Amino acid sequence: MFARKFAAGLTGICAILLLSAQAALAQAPPPGPGRGPAMNPEIPQNAGIKVSDHVHAIMAFPNIFIVTGTRATLVVDTGLGPAEGAIVATEAQKLAKNQILYLTTTHYHPEHAAGDAGFPSNTILVRPAIQQQEIEKDGMRMVGMFSGMNARNAELLKDVKFRAPDIVFDKETTLDLGGVTAKIFWLGPAHTSGDELIYVNPDKALISGDIVQNKMLPNPIGAGSSLTSWINILAQLKTMDIRYVDPDHGALGDGSLITDEYNFLNDLKTRTLDLKRQGKSADEAGPIVASDLKTKYPAWPNNGVPGLVGHIYSENP
Repeated sequence: MFARKFAAGLTGICAILLLSAQAALAQAPPPGPGRGPAMNPEIPQNAGIKVSDHVHAIMAFPNIFIVTGTRATLVVDTGLGPAEGAIVATEAQKLAKNQILYLTTTHYHPEHAAGDAGFPSNTILVRPAIQQQEIEKDGMRMVGMFSGMNARNAELLKDVKFRAPDIVFDKETTLDLGGVTAKIFWLGPAHTSGDELIYVNPDKALISGDIVQNKMLPNPIGAGSSLTSWINILAQLKTMDIRYVDPDHGALGDGSLITDEYNFLNDLKTRTLDLKRQGKSADEAGPIVASDLKTKYPAWPNNGVPGLVGHIYSENP
């Protein structure tokens, strides 16, 4: 309970680096309320909080999750560069009850994946095949983009090279950590082509990456990103028994975050396609949908809605 209250204070914070990358790709809705100020990329030490029986979180940029079992430990995401990855690895070792360490990355953006070299050499790195393809195709370009944002990023990302994964899977793989399992799975493109999710049992905890967040507009920024697929993923997650939702950015929450986000995005898509059938252009439909959603969902950010309307138009020619 304490951890949830602590995390609630971060509800409005979003990743300004991702917004910058988004703008650079000229595919994103502009930042608006709820997307927040710049966030410090430094991973704090001795700041882990327990969020469920087997899951600890380091609330940072991004949020890092450590899943502990009697046999092995799993770390989810690395921080921005090897120095931050080394801090995460040290924090994981403080919690570990064993010597086996797994690492997985929710997607290929640098603050999530570019710190893998900071982990011990015997760390077992796990990734979905499609995410690994994104790293090989676009990972270093994204590192260069993030490095150019400020001097601290450049320092943290200097000489970064992504290490090759030890385990590559197509749709899902399950790690037996000893008394707890972590199902790592891919349901389709959303924020990027290779977004993964992690379901921790018996905690019934979903480590949701950028797919499920706490009242934050989605960021479909990659070439393979899809709002339609994003909504379909949420529909599948709604059928699962999920008690905790642990996002990469912003506040932690419970299973209701999945339904809340599904309803918001589904209503956005339904209203957008209705206006499209009426002959409205994307530019005309954007402000109308934004106004409708602001009335129905006053707690959600709104300025980026017209950009999302444009995505739906492009996905439904």
